[in-house]
Amino acid sequence: MNKKTVLNILSKICTLEAVLMLIPACVALYYNEMRTFKVFILVALSVAAIQLPIFIFTRQKEMDVNSRDGIAVAALGWIVISFYGCLPFYISGEIPNFVDALFESISGFTTTGSSILTSVDEMTKGMMFWRCFTHWVGGMGVLVLTVAILPSDKKSSSLQLMRAECPGPTVEKLVPKGRASAAILYAIYTVLTLIMIIFLVIGGMPLYDSVCTTFGTAGTGGFGIRNAGLGYYNSAYIEGVVTVFMMLFGVNFNIYFFIVMKRFSDILKNSEFKVYLGIIATSIALICANTMAYGVYGSFSKAFRYSSFQVSSIMTSTGFATADFDQWPEFSKVILVILMFVGACAGSTGGGFKVSRLIILVRTAKRNLRKMLHPKSVNVVKSDDKTLNIETVHGVSGYLIIYILIFFTSLMIISLNNLDFTTSFTSVTTCFNNIGPGLAKVGPTCNFAHLSDLSKITLSVDMLLGRLECIPIIMMLAPSMWIKKLY
Repeated sequence: MNKKTVLNILSKICTLEAVLMLIPACVALYYNEMRTFKVFILVALSVAAIQLPIFIFTRQKEMDVNSRDGIAVAALGWIVISFYGCLPFYISGEIPNFVDALFESISGFTTTGSSILTSVDEMTKGMMFWRCFTHWVGGMGVLVLTVAILPSDKKSSSLQLMRAECPGPTVEKLVPKGRASAAILYAIYTVLTLIMIIFLVIGGMPLYDSVCTTFGTAGTGGFGIRNAGLGYYNSAYIEGVVTVFMMLFGVNFNIYFFIVMKRFSDILKNSEFKVYLGIIATSIALICANTMAYGVYGSFSKAFRYSSFQVSSIMTSTGFATADFDQWPEFSKVILVILMFVGACAGSTGGGFKVSRLIILVRTAKRNLRKMLHPKSVNVVKSDDKTLNIETVHGVSGYLIIYILIFFTSLMIISLNNLDFTTSFTSVTTCFNNIGPGLAKVGPTCNFAHLSDLSKITLSVDMLLGRLECIPIIMMLAPSMWIKKLY
């Protein structure tokens, strides 16, 4: 690992974060929140002052990023930005406990949406804006944003950074240049964000609320700005807009690129997109029927409205809530928990295990069964009419093993709180899959404030592991990562 290269890129990322802090500072200034304004300016200047000497000291004429450097930047980058991101919360005193402030910051950047706040209405406008803005920054990826904005010395460097951070079993460039791919992704991301803001403003939601809500939706994060959540507005139109856009941001962004390029045949044969929509439609139908059968809602329109919103929110790992689904029938709650594990599409802003991995695992199982019945037959795993290489198939299987080991290790640590099993299980589920709310004492009407500091730290690590899909963080613990040179 080239430590100078890693430090140089990290200094750029942190400086970019310092610049981004000027945006909530301007919001605080607009609302005449001078103390909040001073906090953001202080933190931004401090971060810039620390990172500028590092940037100068580590600057090189030619800087190439190999795969190991990319992994190190991804792992350390997310840890550092989360640390700096929590400082405004902590220094301002709006979240006086440092562990709580760090938990909230990590939850924001990883687009998890789990919160320790008991009353979000008490936050200042500037601080609330920063809290929601972390969702938008982390949604597409901090390194992708860095690649899109800042210049890179070599074309290969951009792709190595994107491969280390982007979710899913494979990473593909939309165009030959990695930086151009990052720019296209953020252009699509920004356009969808602006469109949603316009739709919410048309529906009567104030501009500030529309922007913050859109940040939470676009990043599939789900931080609310009202104690009552989106239910505060009591608007079927607003809930409908958020429902649709949560689904849209859970789609692989390659689909939107295909639409722009008029490659509609590629969309029609995209199995992940079709399975994603199929799971959503089936889940909505089942929950709608189940809640109506138990008389939870008095009409089909209400049952459909709330079930479609919650399915979209949980499947895409957004975590918004308009209903206390912890009070739904057990069958409906089980479906939501399953959706927490499934997650959204690879290459989207959503979390979870990812639909693409699920498809590969199912097709691998089918291939193995056929191989048992016909040992001499040649069976391959295909995706969208393309044969997947053995490394990809093994990578998904290996990821599943790591995923299970981390999940149950975290569950054992959380169980030390001596809470009920549903609370412990869903708290790990929701944080590791970057969902937001769980069930029981971490349900949609509760929060994570009552957990111990050990549990909050454990869940914070889970959020980072889930967002980076385990590998970068785990590899940073390997001694060979720091000692041996990659050839």
